[in-house]
Amino acid sequence: MSMKPTLVVLAAGMGSRYGGLKQVDPVGPSGEAILDYSVFDAHRAGFGKVVFIIRKDIEQVFREQVGSKYEGLLPVEYAFQDINDLPAPFTVPEGRTKPWGTAHAIRAARHIVHEPFAAINADDFYGRDAFAKLAEFLVQGSKFKVPGSKFQVQGGGRPEEATPYRFAMVGYKLSLTLSDHGSVARGICSLDDAGRLTKVVEHVKLVKTATGAHDDDSAAEVKDFTGDERVSMNLWGFTPELFDALETRFPEWLAANIAREKSEWYIPFVVDEMIHEGKATVDVLPTDSSWFGVTYREDKPFVTSEIRKLVDAGEYPEKLRS
Repeated sequence: MSMKPTLVVLAAGMGSRYGGLKQVDPVGPSGEAILDYSVFDAHRAGFGKVVFIIRKDIEQVFREQVGSKYEGLLPVEYAFQDINDLPAPFTVPEGRTKPWGTAHAIRAARHIVHEPFAAINADDFYGRDAFAKLAEFLVQGSKFKVPGSKFQVQGGGRPEEATPYRFAMVGYKLSLTLSDHGSVARGICSLDDAGRLTKVVEHVKLVKTATGAHDDDSAAEVKDFTGDERVSMNLWGFTPELFDALETRFPEWLAANIAREKSEWYIPFVVDEMIHEGKATVDVLPTDSSWFGVTYREDKPFVTSEIRKLVDAGEYPEKLRS
């Protein structure tokens, strides 16, 4: 029997460049934050619970300004990303203050998420279509396994017959994620004939052009793009088996990286490893929704304008909650 998926929101960052708790900054016509639209879209797509991954020191403001708004709409739970949440025998190196990355953040929900789930950034706007397609994928519980595959067992040994985990990622058109105000970093996806992810290549200085996009990074092997390429904007769909993979892989990553002061363990790195080891497949769910986010305060007028257009077009009500 399928169950309603959960929305896991990565919301531990304070947005130092932006200046303040941008996850609760109003951008909608009735004071809604970007996050309110994500929860609204997820709820109407059929998600049954939201879990916020936050830091303990922002719990009070988050409960008051965010969690309280969804009372009566759907259950809300909290998990805490803690720099000290490391497997034995590892401890935080002296002087380390930087969080361990998005994979570590998702790992924080391992004790309270037991159903298929989507993972999103709190300060990104993904659009109604994206949540609808991801929800449809996640409720197909009987189709999560991909039969007839082999992978190498963890730690070596002979290949074992296994059914790799089936995950998903919403793929946006590159042209709908570019900025008019400067370069952006985007992960451009390669797909196989079945529409599954084979790799993601990060391009860090993509600028909009009349014919698509150009990468100004001198180290980039590919410079020019049509704009029709699919890119990852960190809207993922997982089964709870991901937590088992994270528990296995985190000590390995720490052993190799804990001494590097600024090292971060990103969820795309984990997914990429699992794909190449044959331990997971990732369906790329195409959407023509526009993605937008607030990185600097100067981005806010554009986001406010775009949401106003969606409200005027009937995509959202003038006020999300009465």
